[in-house]
Amino acid sequence: MIYSASYIQAEYNFGDSFFYLKRQLLFSAVGIFAMFFIMSIPYGTWKKYSKVLLLVCFVLLLAVLIPGIGMERNGAQSWIGVGAFSIQPSEFTKLGLIIYLSVFLSVNQKYITSFKQGFFPSIILVFTAFGLIMLQPDLGTGVVLILTCMMMIYIAGARLSHFIGMATIGVAGFLYLILSAPYRISRITAFLNPWQDPLGDGFQIIQSLYALGPGGLMGVGLGNSLQKYFYLPEPQTDFIFAILGEELGFIGGTAVIALFGLLFWRGVRIGIEAPDAFGRFLALGIVSMITIQVMINVSVVIGLIPVTGITLPFLSYGGSSLTLTMCSVGILLNISKYSRI
Repeated sequence: MIYSASYIQAEYNFGDSFFYLKRQLLFSAVGIFAMFFIMSIPYGTWKKYSKVLLLVCFVLLLAVLIPGIGMERNGAQSWIGVGAFSIQPSEFTKLGLIIYLSVFLSVNQKYITSFKQGFFPSIILVFTAFGLIMLQPDLGTGVVLILTCMMMIYIAGARLSHFIGMATIGVAGFLYLILSAPYRISRITAFLNPWQDPLGDGFQIIQSLYALGPGGLMGVGLGNSLQKYFYLPEPQTDFIFAILGEELGFIGGTAVIALFGLLFWRGVRIGIEAPDAFGRFLALGIVSMITIQVMINVSVVIGLIPVTGITLPFLSYGGSSLTLTMCSVGILLNISKYSRI
């Protein structure tokens, strides 16, 4: 799908139709190696180094803001250049925070019903990471991080009344973040009525729907998409599911969603059957992160929510996202070795 979605733009921009494919194959090789390597590491090891991992992630989030170190793309200074490649620290922060929060919740689960001793400290930790990510700013990644961590805290047994109180504050803060950035307001208005500005803010949503519509039940055939001919911006990243739906149709799109559903089901089973609380929170946090990201990406593509800039795990082009996801799956596979399934 990376090649099918990208070869037109790759040929035009770089004179090499295989440009994105070759880089993604390299990312895949690194990701697969990392997955199998991490799979061999007992998951309890991450508990020992959770503070160091989170501290490194926070340092990288601050480093990306320094001129000359951080790289700006699409209005967000979220990248650090490493030779010919770049890494996105906010992606790795999601996993680092999941590991640390799993340690915190496993040690303090008996206090989680207490606002002062359990709920509030965990919330402060999550919003500290969210705040650093928003300095870039990267609202999409921040939303995934917040929702994942809220799910973990809820699973730990936090009171619903505490969530309602924090949700009130969170909604107010979320509205402020939207109103403070004109491009976020334009995304909301484009979502509500994309035809109001079909050549501007509504362009991506309209072109995404134009891709899905002709796909029908069976699709137009692999490689035969029309929207990738410079109609749909960046078809190999955030909107790759639109190209997949156009070429493979409703059946192809449903099959991909079903595979993600299978991953979610297996991940939840691994978490439930984990031998200790740390393994349980870690597994459920990882599978929640992947599932939330899938739900947001697909919802954007089919026009259910505004454009967020969230990639589709495993399928979208990008080294940081793919490597992070493969590393997360490596940890999940190691937990499964000890689970009673």
